[in-house]
Amino acid sequence: MSDFFVSAQIYLPILLKGMWLTISVTLLSLALATALGLVWALFRTSGVRWLSISTRIVVEFVRGIPILVVLFYIYFVMPEFGLDLTAFQAGVAGLALTYSCYIGETFRAGIEAVDRGQVEAAKSIGMKTPLMMRRVVLPQAFKIVVPPYANNMVMLLKDSSQVSVISVAELTMQGKMLASSTFDNMTVFTLVALLYLCLTVPLNFAMRYVEVKMGQAR
Repeated sequence: MSDFFVSAQIYLPILLKGMWLTISVTLLSLALATALGLVWALFRTSGVRWLSISTRIVVEFVRGIPILVVLFYIYFVMPEFGLDLTAFQAGVAGLALTYSCYIGETFRAGIEAVDRGQVEAAKSIGMKTPLMMRRVVLPQAFKIVVPPYANNMVMLLKDSSQVSVISVAELTMQGKMLASSTFDNMTVFTLVALLYLCLTVPLNFAMRYVEVKMGQAR
């Protein structure tokens, strides 16, 4: 056990560099996925048939492709079409695109769960659709989607490890390189697991706190 702590003091500074990159990838991907997911949700619930159907096709298409394949396609194939991204940019784009579809479906379900009577009431007093969505529908939908959205956040954080396959030196990749150079697999990957827990456990508690507070405010 003493050897573990001695080794941990040596390995942690290296792994922490990867952890900060993991946080960066997660936050940027989450921001983009949330914005794009809201667009998908608004398109799906727009009432415009062709827009709703085309969005559904795009969402189902992306959801049906593994994240690794999306990352490979963006990083290795898109340069042939003139879009040459760095590994970090490709990783963020791939995660954001994939998770925007899951988050979009979460938002869509929340929007459709809002009482239709309130929507009709808003229309009856002359509210235009953008104003109605901003003041009536989205605030209520947000409260509904907090639990599944929090779950998507945690899943995205863990799936950020997938970007290691395109050489982004986040936490998992740093762990792999460190383990291959030291052959101390047990210590390295135990530390990697503990660092992931240091990220996910507080996030779970924070989102649970927000969920409870919002439930009390209803």
